[in-house]
Amino acid sequence: MKTKQIVVSILIAVAGGLIALFTYAIFFEKETKVVTARVETPVRYANLPGEFDEVNFDFTYAAEKSVHGVVHVTTEMSRQTYRNPIYEFFYGDRYSEPEPVLGFGSGVIISDNGYIVTNNHVVESSEKISITLNDKREFEARLIGTDPSTDLALLKINTRDLPHIGYGNSDDLKVGEWVLAVGNPFNIASTVTAGIVSAKGKNLGIIQDNYRIESFIQTDAAVNRGNSGGALVNIRGELVGINTAIVSPSGGYAGISFAIPVSIVQKVVSDLIEFGAVQRAFLGVTITEVTADLAKEKGLDRIEGVYVSDVREEGAAKASGIIAGDIILQINDVDVSSPSELTEQINRYRPGDKVIVLIKRNGKTKQFNVTLRNLQGDTKIVKSGTYDTILGAKLVELDSNEKKKHGIENGVKVAELSAGKLRAEGVREGFIITRVNNKSVTTVADIKKILESSRGGIYIEGIYPNGVVAYYAFGL
Repeated sequence: MKTKQIVVSILIAVAGGLIALFTYAIFFEKETKVVTARVETPVRYANLPGEFDEVNFDFTYAAEKSVHGVVHVTTEMSRQTYRNPIYEFFYGDRYSEPEPVLGFGSGVIISDNGYIVTNNHVVESSEKISITLNDKREFEARLIGTDPSTDLALLKINTRDLPHIGYGNSDDLKVGEWVLAVGNPFNIASTVTAGIVSAKGKNLGIIQDNYRIESFIQTDAAVNRGNSGGALVNIRGELVGINTAIVSPSGGYAGISFAIPVSIVQKVVSDLIEFGAVQRAFLGVTITEVTADLAKEKGLDRIEGVYVSDVREEGAAKASGIIAGDIILQINDVDVSSPSELTEQINRYRPGDKVIVLIKRNGKTKQFNVTLRNLQGDTKIVKSGTYDTILGAKLVELDSNEKKKHGIENGVKVAELSAGKLRAEGVREGFIITRVNNKSVTTVADIKKILESSRGGIYIEGIYPNGVVAYYAFGL
């Protein structure tokens, strides 16, 4: 009997142990596994991913790749003097040739056969342009063309096998991304500074052109006088912008600098090489930024896009059905939220190109297929020299605001100068011609008509933007 009781007790104990073991496995072992997984997780995520490319974080790589592609630009121009032919008639010619004025800046080699991009303000009105490479070789440069609307200019030197900087993608730049500024500040050659992209699409209003295109990349890379025309490169050493301006109360670097995006540079360079003139496309609208006040005034449900306040009669927008009051949201699937962003997108195309414009009207979105036009309202290609047929100058008619600003009733502005009579006589860009041979002029056609009927001498009167009145006389 006792033996039987002992056997039963052992069986009960074994069964209890098995039950305890089973219960532990079911309810406690999984919990232990979860705890173990949590301990391992931070270790795994602390590792660098296998595809990480450490060279992208090495500034020396980008500096070495780009520094030899940036050049020193030296310009030379005659010192400007104002001559009064009436005074000289009575008192004689007391004019003596002044010493030339020298200017300095930077440029970027974009091809191995000698094409160089710089700012228009670096070379404008120059009579001689010299280039010094990073290896100290010197060349005289030929001006291929300029675009005052974007403040860009294209130069060419006669040599080959040059180190050059390849184009990057400024659209892909992100705020906070590292960039390098390469140039020649204060005539100190081959200087590299680093910073981050602090903003994009900035409109500063510094380009003095009626059709200016400003959508600057803002950085905190140190840029000073002499850096204009130099390279802004990403950490792969690719060109993403042309350094152009700083905001500074003292004239020196104060923590903010601005560069023209390479997306604009590529279009201008391509046009100047292929056509000799920039093919500027226009949507044909007057636009303004959508602000909280405008949204309230117009009863808009959201602050978005760009507001169309007017459409040009012969413009592309009107022809496609866009009307005043529309809000432009996208150009070819790219969102636009400011006038500068919209003009940058349109600037990528030529007259005759088709774009899809997404607008909002009365709370509903609608797409329009728009064929872009040039300033004259057609799709013709502008060849080099189309505007430079009058005494070597591109002339632009003044709008009412400019006339009011300068206190004049009529005038035609010298927007761009090339080799010709006006430049030879010392006329500078920005000069407003008010009278030719004692006749008032309001349009380019007025000047053409007077010149066609003139024989011998030409007498021009006008005013500079700073208020200085000037007179020029020369023979045809």
